[in-house]
Amino acid sequence: MGDAGGRAGRDGGGAGVNHPFLTRLAAVVPTPPEGRLRKVGQGQCVAVGPDATLGDLCAIERDDGGHALAEVIAVDGGELVLVPLEQEAGLRPGARLWRSVAGGLTPVGNGFVGRAIDALGRPIDGGPPVVGDAQRPIVGRILSPMERTMPHRVVETGIRAIDGLLTLGVGQRIGIFAASGVGKTSLMEQIVTQTGSDRCVLCLVGERGKEVEAIWRVLSARRDAARFTLVAATSDQSASLRARASGVALAIAEHWRDQGEHVLLTIDSVTRLAMALREIGLAAGEPPTVRAYTPNVFAALPRLVERCGAAASGGAITAVMTVLAESDEIDDPVAEVMKSLLDGHILLSRTLAERGQFPAIDLSRSISRQATRLMEPAHAAAARRAGAMLGVYDEARILIESGMVQPGASAEIDAAIALRPGLLDFLQQGQAVRVAFRDAVAQLVRATARG
Repeated sequence: MGDAGGRAGRDGGGAGVNHPFLTRLAAVVPTPPEGRLRKVGQGQCVAVGPDATLGDLCAIERDDGGHALAEVIAVDGGELVLVPLEQEAGLRPGARLWRSVAGGLTPVGNGFVGRAIDALGRPIDGGPPVVGDAQRPIVGRILSPMERTMPHRVVETGIRAIDGLLTLGVGQRIGIFAASGVGKTSLMEQIVTQTGSDRCVLCLVGERGKEVEAIWRVLSARRDAARFTLVAATSDQSASLRARASGVALAIAEHWRDQGEHVLLTIDSVTRLAMALREIGLAAGEPPTVRAYTPNVFAALPRLVERCGAAASGGAITAVMTVLAESDEIDDPVAEVMKSLLDGHILLSRTLAERGQFPAIDLSRSISRQATRLMEPAHAAAARRAGAMLGVYDEARILIESGMVQPGASAEIDAAIALRPGLLDFLQQGQAVRVAFRDAVAQLVRATARG
């Protein structure tokens, strides 16, 4: 005991032992568990190991000595099915791969203000690398029902047709539905630039490169450019990057919401996100269902919507999501699912667009589920009357335009005819024009009082 105690005393009580073997052992950098590619195909590859789960990123050794990132989309026993994030050559069977430690995380924070990035957080605006304040999981955390609150403040979009007839609230989730070429992206851009919020996160999924540049050029030239963050994955990029972009944008928005800020999040478009998820699902071997969409698509869409909303703690994510419909009927599977999930939908009409009306909102098929709670009584009465008169005119349009309606035959139709010019003036608005909320309500009340 005495000898042991003496030795312990001489060695500092057992602390800080400077043995050569321990010094060499401490300097060793452990080799991470690795796997090997077994099969390389078009857009996907199969590997034996390493230990990984769905959504993890793996670094795969390339022929040139570099590494390519790939996402794990299926796990079958000891085998992994991976989709490369970037469409690069140089992957061969037998190549080594490792699980990326930060694969499921993305940096977030104030380093992203006024920046444009890709789905991996890399800058695409020509600026320096973005340094985040923290790391958040891309899958995010959905607020529990009791952590939420109903929208109680109005979101002023500056667009008369929306503020007056489809009033939105802070934390509401709304969709803009339209077939191609009807003005969906133009309306979204107007909402982004005119809506007041602490932060604005714009996510472009599967968009053309020139459109990404054009949007960012407009936003970065504004005096409040620091309010905007752009996350983009263009149409030429892999399905994994396109799907990942929405998760990165939501993680950035959730970080600011948790700090009590109001974040406007726009995703353009959910349809292209669903197509990317379908590619991933088919590559993973999932069975195609309606329109060849795989089950993972219909599992991801509710989570996408539920990650947004207003928190009882004070912050909120107000979401505007565009849905590119397959036809003007707007009845394809993705559109129908999104209508059921969102707090309202704005449907655009090709017929109205061809008549030169912008925004081409089909009010008879559009709804904001929070509007009646947010409107003052006089505002709500004017909105109801406007909707009713537009509906009466549309029902009697053929009779009216063929001259078969005689004045005095129907007081309701007479009122609809009298109010129509004023209502059409109210509904039309230039893309560069912003109308204050109070002015929009006052103009609506006057437009519905003339009949």
